[in-house]
Amino acid sequence: MAVCMGLSLLLGACATAPSNTSGLPAPQAAAPTAAASTSPSGSAADKVTPSSAESTVTLKPQGQLGLTPPTDVWERIRRGFAMPDLENDLVRNREQWYASRPDYMLRMTERSRPYLFHVVEELERRKMPTELALLPFIESAFNPQAVSSAKAAGMWQFMPATGKYFDLKQNLFRDDRRDVLESTRAALDYLQKLYAMFGDWHLALAAYNWGEGSVSRALARNKAQGKPLTYSDLTMPNETRYYVPKLQAVKNIIAQPEAFNTQLPLIQNHPYFKSVPIERDIDVAVAVKLAGVSLADFKALNPSMNRPVILAAGTPQILLPWDNATVFERNLQAHANQPLATWTAWQAPRTMRPEDVAQQLDMPVDQLRSVNGIPPRMMVTAGSTLLVHRKGRLDNDVTEHLADNGQLGLAPEVVLKRIAVKARKGDSLASLAARHGVSEANIAAWNKLKVNARVSAGDTLTILVPSQASRRVARAPSGKSGKSKPSAAPQKKTLQAKR
Repeated sequence: MAVCMGLSLLLGACATAPSNTSGLPAPQAAAPTAAASTSPSGSAADKVTPSSAESTVTLKPQGQLGLTPPTDVWERIRRGFAMPDLENDLVRNREQWYASRPDYMLRMTERSRPYLFHVVEELERRKMPTELALLPFIESAFNPQAVSSAKAAGMWQFMPATGKYFDLKQNLFRDDRRDVLESTRAALDYLQKLYAMFGDWHLALAAYNWGEGSVSRALARNKAQGKPLTYSDLTMPNETRYYVPKLQAVKNIIAQPEAFNTQLPLIQNHPYFKSVPIERDIDVAVAVKLAGVSLADFKALNPSMNRPVILAAGTPQILLPWDNATVFERNLQAHANQPLATWTAWQAPRTMRPEDVAQQLDMPVDQLRSVNGIPPRMMVTAGSTLLVHRKGRLDNDVTEHLADNGQLGLAPEVVLKRIAVKARKGDSLASLAARHGVSEANIAAWNKLKVNARVSAGDTLTILVPSQASRRVARAPSGKSGKSKPSAAPQKKTLQAKR
């Protein structure tokens, strides 16, 4: 989940500021139907079993069904409002904050253009309040590339561990915490689970931000003290105290933008994108060319992909603007017998230097390092997966196992220096090897001796030992400052303490 304590007064405080706020161009023609091409397979009920309820409660009144279809997504969201309103000074505070920044509001809402229709579709399909479509504004300002200081990622801001709990792939080739379809599916699964636990949307939202365990303990404290069991009466961190008021403030502005001097971009009530199946490995550059879209637009709809190649076994579909999807499918058929990928995946059979890998696979070492993010003076550990040129014996699509489980392991490169040691009385190759942390066979090889050779007191032998440079690399494998860094992102928040 995206929680960054101490930044409770800033919108999207848990996410990095998006670099592209212009949004994607609107599709040229409305799609004929709404959900068929945009919904991920399976519903929340298929994947999450609420811990305190057997079925999902009907959450939204159905009295609007006979009305004229909404002209845009904003009107559709307004018609689906079903959560009780929160009214307090914190809501007024956040309303003033947003209303005083109309340019920011316009950029943020424009950025939601490619995604908002799909989120609303999913909420209506599950009969959930459409206010929840506004939650990514609070979490990430609708930036699917957002990453918080606590390593939560995507527009719904999932922590790594909680992402795995909700079946979001995180490997060398993709991070589904950023995926438009999968992250939305997981977020709504989680929100349904929390609503089933607490029976109250404000408490469910607090748990989404603070963690279900934290909310449960806060409720237990209030109950023991005879206090009300409502969101507003809980003792909670400022981040969570402002969380629901932020959502309420955005809801109020969307409901009456003119009252807050806010201009909302027109977002048509039809799908922005279409899902296109991928059956062969294909370079991102080739996919972009066949679809006739810019690289920036492609990445905005497929933010989970972080490599220059799309592996069909691990990424069976891509998203494209509706009209471009048709162009892509037509051009892909025309390339049926032509190569589509110049990159593939390769597993290191042993721990190797990048120079040795590059020489073995006949590619420039600088390119190998760059595309795989290998820092200087680091070795690739055995079993690591690397992106390499697809040619010769590597001219095959990547297997599903490798596409779903590829990971890169790095170890400090060991730089050896030559030293001379004198044998003591009673020494042997074995005792010298043990004293200097090397093998008996290596000492014999370095000195051109047999392994069972005898040594006499005063004999001088050559031994290779790790240099001081190797020790420095071991202490600071990836930082320029010399300070050690953890091998993995700290899991400050888990399912019980955050998403």
